[in-house]
Amino acid sequence: MLKLNGRLEIEDFYKIIFEDNSISIENTVLETVEASFNFLKEFSENKVIYGVNTGFGPMAQYKIKKSEQLQLQYNLIRSHASGSGNVIPTKYVKAAMLARLNTLSLGNSGVHKSVIELMTSMINKDITPLIYEHGGVGASGDLVQLAHLALVLIGEGEVFYKNERRATKDVFEEHSLEPISVELREGLALINGTSVMTGIGIVNTINARRLLDWMVSCSSAINEIVEAYDDHLSYELNQSKKHIGQRLIAKEMREHIQDSKLIKKREHHLYESDTESISIFKDKVQEYYSLRCVPQILGPVLDTLNSVETILIEEVNSANDNPIVDVKNKHVYHGGNFHGDYVSLEMDKLKIVVTKMSMLAERQLNYLLNPALNNILPPFVNLGKLGLNFGMQGVQFTATSTTAENQTLSNPMYVHSIPNNNDNQDIVSMGTNAALITKKVIENAFEVVAIEMITIIQAIEYLKAQDKISSKTKKMYNEIRDIVPIFTEDVIMYPYVNKVKDYIMNNEKK
Repeated sequence: MLKLNGRLEIEDFYKIIFEDNSISIENTVLETVEASFNFLKEFSENKVIYGVNTGFGPMAQYKIKKSEQLQLQYNLIRSHASGSGNVIPTKYVKAAMLARLNTLSLGNSGVHKSVIELMTSMINKDITPLIYEHGGVGASGDLVQLAHLALVLIGEGEVFYKNERRATKDVFEEHSLEPISVELREGLALINGTSVMTGIGIVNTINARRLLDWMVSCSSAINEIVEAYDDHLSYELNQSKKHIGQRLIAKEMREHIQDSKLIKKREHHLYESDTESISIFKDKVQEYYSLRCVPQILGPVLDTLNSVETILIEEVNSANDNPIVDVKNKHVYHGGNFHGDYVSLEMDKLKIVVTKMSMLAERQLNYLLNPALNNILPPFVNLGKLGLNFGMQGVQFTATSTTAENQTLSNPMYVHSIPNNNDNQDIVSMGTNAALITKKVIENAFEVVAIEMITIIQAIEYLKAQDKISSKTKKMYNEIRDIVPIFTEDVIMYPYVNKVKDYIMNNEKK
């Protein structure tokens, strides 16, 4: 069980979201939350505090009578639970809940501790609110999506429990869970923040890192298959450039191929042999860029991924609603910490580099499928009868079209602001859209890499290179071969593509 103390890291999200670790809350956190609540309740008695005794947004000019203040919070939750479109998968929603729980635990929101306790129970019991993709503009945070979370916390709306969509009321009764009673400003504090875009973003980074690891394996394996020279991966060449990502990718690839019997040394073939009488070299002197420039292409991906993670974790561990309660200085500050520009920009960066990964995978795939490029494999790595059978021809169309979709989806959301809320929200982040589109781009990239991996396995089969490839490529070969049998006759491909995609999305490279 993980004890939460107001500070979360990527590793904590992984353990809770991907490994289903339970959580508990440190007593000091509950004491901090209670102190914040008590201070705000007293402080707001004779002052105008947005969202406690005023209306919301452009209607903040309206004073709310004390007798109607709690109803105001319920009205806000119910009216803003207005999402539509596809349902956000539970894994991403659980990450959003964890992000929101952490933010509220900081003691800057003035919520009652019952909010913390109920959200903790829901995470531990895998009771996940129904939240839709459409609705958030990411300016006052994820108002619409978080309203669906708040709706569940007051005992209304719907949840997913044990893969079933059910009424919140029924599931709460089964587990003897009591909905929260709004005490002060729980409605606004729950829906006013960036936790949905951030939670989705963190799952995106975890998936993108897994995708990058598989992409490094594929790139290494292709270099083996074509018996490439190893100097483009050398320590000396890559150390001559200062970028950390490039150096790390090259190092990982060197480790991957270190026991390969296929990789060539340039000094054995072109530096020491007699070449005086040769006018045209039979073998390529240098490989195509999709093989030779992998550290330079995937290096920026790694560097970007690391910086995205840093920003998202900063957001998770920040107060991102409004107003901000400061117990220490006995003050309440009004501002815009709910604005999602930080997350929006990082998601746009991430989807751009993931799209570049899918483009690299598609080009490497094309290299394997085109005999005029690789000079060692049959067209489409066809292990059957040429002309009669098709090999990997059909799935190339899927890889190409999916890569093209990623290229279009990579246009930024960060600069697509549309004023709304009677122009109160006159410039917005579209951060939730950015995170969801990035999720789609990552899923698409897994499809392209899955197709590439099947092709790599078929190529190894054709070349009968199982005993020559590196031990790491052999492990990948065995894993994928357990899913996809050798095929010489044409087979229905979509089940295999989907199974490999599912496998690499849900398993780390060992």
